[in-house]
Amino acid sequence: MITAAQLRAARVLRGIDQRRLAELSGLSVPTIQRMEASEAMVRGNVDSLVKLIAALDAAGIELIDEGTVSSADGRGVRLKIDSGSAKIDLNNQMESKASSGTKART
Repeated sequence: MITAAQLRAARVLRGIDQRRLAELSGLSVPTIQRMEASEAMVRGNVDSLVKLIAALDAAGIELIDEGTVSSADGRGVRLKIDSGSAKIDLNNQMESKASSGTKART
């Protein structure tokens, strides 16, 4: 399975937009947009998910499930288990900067 956050991060790591991912996977742009808008796990029919994961794999993206060890060499990014508290802290920092007159970058 792949989460919407993994999908967005994979695109950013490869420097491709939704249109290019749609081309690589044989899916439509609206399908990619719906998948990225999913709450947690990407929703879609099995055929679409297989095409998406195959396209990411062909682009050099390794999807790492929680608790899984990466089998490939190279650099990667993984969220910490307790990433929820880090996200809340980051949001608080951004709100604090915004309220003090400093524009926060997103």
